[in-house]
Amino acid sequence: MSTFGITSRRTRVALAATALVACAPLAAAADSAIPPRPEQLTFAALDFEVPRAEALRHTEGLGGAVAYVVPDRALPLVNVVLHLRTGAFREPAELPGLAALTARLMRVGGTTGRTPEEFDERADFLAAQIGVTSGDTGTRASLNVLSHSLDEGLDLLFDMLRNPRFDTSRLEIERGKALEAMKQRNDDASDILAREQGWLFYGRDHFGARQATAAQLAAIDREALLDFHRRTFGPEGLVIAVSGDVDPVDVLARIARRLDGWQAAESASWPPSTPDYAPAPGLYRVEKDIPQGKVVVGHRSLAVDDWTDPQLAAIEVMNDILGGGGFTSRLVKRIRSDEGLAYGASSRFGLGAFWPTTFTMGYASKNPTVAYALEILLEEFERIRAEPVSQEELRVSKGSFVDTFPRSFESAAQIAATFAQDEILGRSHEYWYGYRARIEAVDAAQVLAAARRHLDPARLAILVVGKWSEIAPGDPEGRATMAQFGGGKSTELPLRDPLTLEPLAAP
Repeated sequence: MSTFGITSRRTRVALAATALVACAPLAAAADSAIPPRPEQLTFAALDFEVPRAEALRHTEGLGGAVAYVVPDRALPLVNVVLHLRTGAFREPAELPGLAALTARLMRVGGTTGRTPEEFDERADFLAAQIGVTSGDTGTRASLNVLSHSLDEGLDLLFDMLRNPRFDTSRLEIERGKALEAMKQRNDDASDILAREQGWLFYGRDHFGARQATAAQLAAIDREALLDFHRRTFGPEGLVIAVSGDVDPVDVLARIARRLDGWQAAESASWPPSTPDYAPAPGLYRVEKDIPQGKVVVGHRSLAVDDWTDPQLAAIEVMNDILGGGGFTSRLVKRIRSDEGLAYGASSRFGLGAFWPTTFTMGYASKNPTVAYALEILLEEFERIRAEPVSQEELRVSKGSFVDTFPRSFESAAQIAATFAQDEILGRSHEYWYGYRARIEAVDAAQVLAAARRHLDPARLAILVVGKWSEIAPGDPEGRATMAQFGGGKSTELPLRDPLTLEPLAAP
């Protein structure tokens, strides 16, 4: 339960009194003229400026680390996040999942000076939230603690990072959980779709798409965790985000003391390696006896050289109009609202920081209407490449980006996290200062040019998971069949054993 989840009677009375005072202007406003229709309401322009990152960035005394500190005295809480340069990209190819399991055991497996139970008990006593998570290209260690307990919270955080115990009994528990999750990998068609999509776009050997088998999981023992920690967990490339009830000079001195003496890890190439794999276009399918087929369509996107390039704003607006904008997007309007073929449809254009990621479109529809929905999706894909978008679509899309932009900076934690992410990606903070101006400058011609340049029908891969005997013929009305796609040919990808990832024998 949150420390602030319970309020006393005195507090509730005070809050009620505050609410009455806050309502007084509303009562006064009731006497003023109110427009008869909501669209006639007028509001003052939002006056918002992005905080200057230079004033929040610190390096002195941190031994090469970079920290962003954003004070916020509203609550007696401090949030500290350390971004470390390790993750799946530093795993041995034969041990996929090692980075994630290492991170998990660092938190639940105790330290050299504390058993797991002692560590948990002390964290609970401090009401401190401490965690470690690892992804493809980075690992994140975090602490949220009451400001008067900051020193002891930092002691726990850095003890966990620098001196993990990797308790064997906890390791067995976490491996057991991971094995149970593996057994369920074919239960949800979305998991099958994600697995095959990763392999389709990146190949099975790239760390961003690798999947562990039960045998590989079993091979991750305590020695493997200790070795991975020794080799990859160090202060080099460290980026720190701090927010909350702190004085910058004071909190940085506290962190610097705990960084002192932390041994460097083995050097690693940065940025992580680009996938050496070329996706093959075509129609692919995986057999799964479910009533709704799940579909993803796409190709590789692009890597960003200059985050302030105006074409990126045009790409964002283009994708928003196509399928990224929810109920205002073309895919949702046609596939869901007009035809009722799916609960939702969407598109996403990935902007790769280190390598080209993916552009994808997707939906789920009952098996007989998968083909018709796909026909509509590809029609909209072609239409945004063929003709300019309307001025109304431009107005709505650009307005949504500009109006919601301040939300990225609405809390001290978000400000610190955003600028820390810039540091990790090598993205200039100028990206944010000129963001709204670049969005507002986008016109229909730029959207059309972006679509024609970055959406390529010749490279599209279509992946379908579902019952093919019901999907292939199409709907009873004869509006579309799957024979219309992929040149009339489809490649069957086998459903795989969830533990070995070897193809399952046909029933």
